[in-house]
Amino acid sequence: MTEIQNEGVANENCPRLERFLVSSKRDVPAMLIFPGGAYEMRADHEGKPVAEWLNSIGIAAFVVHYRVAPYKHPIPLEDAKWAIRTVRHRAEDWGIDPARVGVLGFSAGGHLASTLATHFEDGLPDADDPMQQYSTRPDVLVLGYPVITMRESTHNGSKHNLLGDKPTKQQILELSNELHVSNHTPPTFLWHTENDESVSVNNSFIFAAALQRHNIPHSLHTFERGEHGLGLAPYNQEARMWPKLCENWLKVRNFI
Repeated sequence: MTEIQNEGVANENCPRLERFLVSSKRDVPAMLIFPGGAYEMRADHEGKPVAEWLNSIGIAAFVVHYRVAPYKHPIPLEDAKWAIRTVRHRAEDWGIDPARVGVLGFSAGGHLASTLATHFEDGLPDADDPMQQYSTRPDVLVLGYPVITMRESTHNGSKHNLLGDKPTKQQILELSNELHVSNHTPPTFLWHTENDESVSVNNSFIFAAALQRHNIPHSLHTFERGEHGLGLAPYNQEARMWPKLCENWLKVRNFI
């Protein structure tokens, strides 16, 4: 049985979680979903339908309504940190295994997910604030046609909405996530279409190359054709395979 409930109110000035829980006799894995939308909006088709698919394979899902323009960095990242800490903090209430919490992001949401995975904070066990006791590092990372870099191959709309008209060199380097992969970056599943005209497939290639340099387990799938923003890609003969490929990968990772 699936429960759907908003955490907080539908206020664009506050981050919130939309919960899609799974009824089980044992704790289940969870996935936070970051829909895309160029940091300007959040695409509905990359939220609830993806959560329902995750529920169908035994994963509790949380659509993260992170703040977008006019909010700029670091607000979306702070919202992402809040979201993953909230899920781990409430894991017992929601029947979730706090050691199996992943993030899944599309397009600009993929940039946010990969930023969280490469700029995470360790938990502070002695912190007075119980939320600060939890790490923000995802256990797995799933990226669909992600924006990764703020350098060459970036998506200019996402860059502008996140960093403004005149980003500094430091900001550009800090948020080019291919530069921040480390030995502690979580295992990653990526997929992209080769002819994506909005977000170049090179974003996925450079992130996968960085993962390979650091010996991070990863799986990269590119499909020949498909427009940007496919979501679950139900009408694309090739890309519609990605949910099953991802499910199998999550099983290999012992996430499900």
